[in-house]
Amino acid sequence: MSASYTNAAQQRILAVLLALAGNEFAGVLPSELAQALDTTAANMTRDLDNLRTAGLAERLETGRWRLGPKLIQVALAFSTHVARMSDRLNELQQRYTRLPS
Repeated sequence: MSASYTNAAQQRILAVLLALAGNEFAGVLPSELAQALDTTAANMTRDLDNLRTAGLAERLETGRWRLGPKLIQVALAFSTHVARMSDRLNELQQRYTRLPS
């Protein structure tokens, strides 16, 4: 017997994160998110509050929501790491492709 570790509420909150992506300037209304994800307003309120608590989403003065700084910082850290590793790979490539003296 194989167990399924997938949880509908957790999957929905991840879908909220994806739905917020690309709307960092104007944000998205909770009602728009609820409709897009085919869920209730109560679920959306709960999900957005959990994301806010984790620093992954923030509410604008207009009542709209957008990704929070923490998630953007994670993306920037990833980008920085990729650039650093790319530089290291280039150094190694230069080191091992030079003709011997």
